[in-house]
Amino acid sequence: MNSGKKVIGIVGSYRKGGTIDTVVSEVLAEAETQGAEISKIYLQDRQIEFCTNCRVCLQEPGPERGDCVLKDEMDGILQEIEAADSLVIGAPVNFGNINALTQRFLERCVCYGYWPWNTPSPQMRKSEASKKAVLISATAMPGFIARWVSGAIKSLKSLAKMLGAKPIGVIFVGQVTSKKWQLSDKIKRQARDLGQKLVV
Repeated sequence: MNSGKKVIGIVGSYRKGGTIDTVVSEVLAEAETQGAEISKIYLQDRQIEFCTNCRVCLQEPGPERGDCVLKDEMDGILQEIEAADSLVIGAPVNFGNINALTQRFLERCVCYGYWPWNTPSPQMRKSEASKKAVLISATAMPGFIARWVSGAIKSLKSLAKMLGAKPIGVIFVGQVTSKKWQLSDKIKRQARDLGQKLVV
């Protein structure tokens, strides 16, 4: 079975094999079972410089993302993402929101906006989302509390929007308090269900 779909996982965690990476992998595995081509991007392995808010990328009109003045791996990463049909985006909660690694990536996605100088507000270059996305986060707090008191899901939704994706589901893992944490059957079922929905 070959669906012809391409699904990319974006891992914003610092820990390979940790909670975020494990859940992202579970979603991707089901997408692959459904015939999708899968791949994974570890943000910690890529050279991504900090956005300096120079706004050069926001000046030129048109549907294509603006060019960044920073010469690192960001352009290549975005090309990979643009070629995908669906995304799985994962980042942990650190100090009440997504961690700094993922926030840095989010800020560099400003190139998908258009905001020339002397205009009151920015706008998206493309208004419609053409991709599907599954959002994943994890915290030591109970999940039902963290959903309301942390800004992680809101930030991940903003990232998905910048990347032209519409979230079809969220997996929020709570009470990750041990290095020996393991995926529960409930999370596995949720991951498999969303992995399937990314492809069909």
